Amino acid sequence: MQSLYKIKLKKGDLVMVRVGKYKGKTGKILKTHPKTNQVTIENINVVKKHLKPNNTYPQGTILEITKPIDVSKVGIFDTDTKKVSRIGYRLEGGKKIRYYKTSNKEIK
Repeated sequence: MQSLYKIKLKKGDLVMVRVGKYKGKTGKILKTHPKTNQVTIENINVVKKHLKPNNTYPQGTILEITKPIDVSKVGIFDTDTKKVSRIGYRLEGGKKIRYYKTSNKEIK
């Protein structure tokens, strides 16, 4: 059995791709995949899949599918500083809070 990775990013976070074909593009996280250490980001890594004719598509079709991208290639986007940041944790009032390491502000 494969162990789960600790991903600090969550569904709905705004992230920017740091390396590769989509470098510099931003998008929201649609899903996290802790088993493979990947995240699915809207409008990033969209591929076309050709389907043979079947009951749902009698003529066959071409679907556009968003594929996951590795977590190491993305970073959380700080809207205040307009830069990619890292995530830190601290305790405030007994609650664990995520914050941007660049601006020291809480992630909402």
